[in-house]
Amino acid sequence: MRRIILLTMILAMVLVISCTRGSSDRLVLKFNTVAGPQQAQVKALNVFAREVASLSAGKIEVKVFHSGQLGNQQTQVVGVMRGTLEMTFTDPNSLAQFDKSLGIFGAAYLFRDLGHIQKVMYGPIGEEYFERLAKGQGLRPLGTWYLGTRHLNLRDREVRTPEDMKGVKLRMPNAPQWIAMGRALGASPTPLGFNEVYLALKTGVVDGQDNPLPTDKAQKFYEVTKYIILTGHQMGMVWPTINEKAWQSMSSEYRGWILEALARAREYHDEMVLTGEAELLKEFRDEHGMVIVEPDVEAFRRHARETYREYESEWGEGVYDRIQAVK
Repeated sequence: MRRIILLTMILAMVLVISCTRGSSDRLVLKFNTVAGPQQAQVKALNVFAREVASLSAGKIEVKVFHSGQLGNQQTQVVGVMRGTLEMTFTDPNSLAQFDKSLGIFGAAYLFRDLGHIQKVMYGPIGEEYFERLAKGQGLRPLGTWYLGTRHLNLRDREVRTPEDMKGVKLRMPNAPQWIAMGRALGASPTPLGFNEVYLALKTGVVDGQDNPLPTDKAQKFYEVTKYIILTGHQMGMVWPTINEKAWQSMSSEYRGWILEALARAREYHDEMVLTGEAELLKEFRDEHGMVIVEPDVEAFRRHARETYREYESEWGEGVYDRIQAVK
């Protein structure tokens, strides 16, 4: 009897150890974003989740939480820094509150085109900044996704120059570099959470907002605004970002699966955004009756450059020119 009991206990211990080892091989990553389910970011995150599950044979599971279910733009970043959330999208303007030098990437009219963004961010410059974030803030960007080219979107006024923007309450995320962008465009920047923008436009709490056209479409801002001003003032990007301790705890195999899955999702995402931008202006004009305005872009460019001069000491001497020089 004792032998049977002893064998039973040994078998139970072996089973527990086996289960523990099996469960430790499985990695669950929560990815929170404030984007809505119809936006390209969320659709591409679903691609990421499927691809990483396939590449890892189910060892990695990504759970996607959209519409800020696990936190807003501020709290989701803090969550990743602290490790209470594994992954989120970050952007340089929001992260500039922790590292002021990152503000350069949010400067209006910094990048020429999508190719320029990719050469900068996947080259030595991007690597330098990403490593700095990993070591200094505990979060590691794993790539760059094209968010679209931002234009002004106003309720009830047509503007063509920065002077026309005087007194315009322009919604901006509550971060210093976003506020700086509002000023660079000649507006009165008004901090407001993303999920509050639609109602604020409808009620007149703000006069306008700026986003890429696909975001305007997905959030139905065309229902509460009349004008699209084609300033093209920023080629936006977001960085899929992971907690640094979580990243360092993974094997190179797991990291490889994640990076490969993110690369596939990025291709899907960027193509969706580019295609959407090409189609949306016609839709906004013909189907929703919006007025499309072509402003004096050079006037906006000059105004932005003058506004940003005070930030060059924070960004670093010559950084702007270094980025512009990348071919």
